[in-house]
Parts: sequence; structure tokens; C-alpha cells
Amino acid sequence: MLFGQRFEPPEGVELPEKTGAARFWEILEDNCAAVLLVNALFVLSCLPVVTVPPAVFALYRSARLMALGKPVRSGDYLRALRGEWKRGYTAFALTALPLALSGLGIWFYLRQAGEQPLFLLPFLFCSTVFLAVLLISAHLYALLDAGCPVREALRLSLLLGIGKPARSALAVLCCHILPAAALLLLPLSLVYLLLIGFTMPFLLGAFFLRTVWKRYLDPDLKAKMGFPRETGS
Repeated sequence: MLFGQRFEPPEGVELPEKTGAARFWEILEDNCAAVLLVNALFVLSCLPVVTVPPAVFALYRSARLMALGKPVRSGDYLRALRGEWKRGYTAFALTALPLALSGLGIWFYLRQAGEQPLFLLPFLFCSTVFLAVLLISAHLYALLDAGCPVREALRLSLLLGIGKPARSALAVLCCHILPAAALLLLPLSLVYLLLIGFTMPFLLGAFFLRTVWKRYLDPDLKAKMGFPRETGS
């Protein structure tokens, strides 16, 4: 009788919210089906290729809501895919284009720097732009999804990404590097990618960033992002 029973706190007593790995596994347990379903929808919606930007935007939204403890269903992903496609293309252009251009600059100027050291200066500039865009990318998607104007979203993303580089770097590792590594390992990673290879890394990235958003964003903006509205706000 003592084993297998779930502990229920006394009426009127609220236990402190779990944090760290315990909280993540709790979220994962509550959203296990959603992780699989959203991943499948993301893979299917990326097949036409031109739909990749809104698909990534919808994936960011679904992962963020799950990280905040919100229930996510297939309709939530599909509504974001169809209804927010303009913001999806905007976010993609503001991140993918600078990353591509700065990455090309890194490759070009690094090759030239061997013969002419002065090319190290544009190489360092391109490297700085590349890293900065990576750090702000997850913040930018979340803020645009919350309805921030583009200029304000860029400003806040820069402040959060550069101001909290450790958490932002963890989000970059999850949202960019893990899926890229899995794609490079095809076909060995095919089953992983089809099941959880996109949703799980994005969920981890949003989980790392949620404390930054909770601490540094204003209450109205946090409410639009999915946080519970603070008492008295």
C-alpha cells in the first residue's frame, strides 16, 4: 500500500516547483506524445522545402509552450504553421541570411589570411556576426511569436543573447548543432530524426532559455509568450 501511491500534498499546501533535470523529465513525461507528433508534423511540413521557415517557426512555438508546461496538440503546430507563416519567413530571413553570409565570409577571409594577415580583421568581424546571430536566434523566434515588432524583437534578442551567453549557447547547441550533427550522420540517424530528432533538441533549448525570459522580460510580454500572468500585473 505504501509503494506505488502518488503523494498528494495537503489541501491548501503548494509544493515548490521542480527545477533542473527533475522538471525537464516531468515536462517530457507530460508531453511524450506531443514530442513524437510534433516531430512527425515538422518532418512532413518540411518536405516541400519552401515551407521550412514557417515549419521551424511552428516548431519553436511548440517547443517553447511545452517547456513552459503548456499542453501542445497537433492543432497548435498547424495553426502556427498556417497562420504565422509571415513571421516564420521574417525570423528565418533575419537569422539564416546573416548566418549564411557571415559563414561564407569566415571561409573566404580565413583562406586569404594565410597570405595577407590584414584579412584577419574581416574574418574576426564575420566570426563575431556569426556567433551573435546564433546566440540571438532562439530569443528572436520567441519574441516575434509573442507579437514584438521586428526592431524591438531584435533589440531584446541582442540584449538577452549577449547578456546571457551561457544559456543562449546551450540553446544554440540544442537547436542548431544537435540537429545538424544528426543530419550529417544520415542514414544512421534516420530513425532518431523521424521520432524526436527535431522536437527534443528544440524543447531542450527552450527549457534552458525559459528562466532567462522569466527573469528579464516584462510581465505583459511574458504572458504573450505563454508564462502565467503574474498576480497584480
